[in-house]
Amino acid sequence: MANIKQQIKRNKTNEKHRLQNAAFKSSVRTAVKAVEAAVEAGDKAIAVEKLAFAHKKLDKGLAKGIYHKNYVSRHKSQLSLLVNSLS
Repeated sequence: MANIKQQIKRNKTNEKHRLQNAAFKSSVRTAVKAVEAAVEAGDKAIAVEKLAFAHKKLDKGLAKGIYHKNYVSRHKSQLSLLVNSLS
């Protein structure tokens, strides 16, 4: 445990951000699974709708610095290919 006052404050904010990032990542995984479930069900309209939401969440994660740009790009590409395979 830190003895320095500023480091104690920093540890608090780090923990807060860690929890926020974990919650955000969980919501992104849920959005991705929703796209995959819609594709599995064979419903193109719902899959496209869920894909747009998943892309939005991934882009938000990139803007917040939670994800690397290549991670976001890769996942957006994979999801798009998955949805486009329905047609």
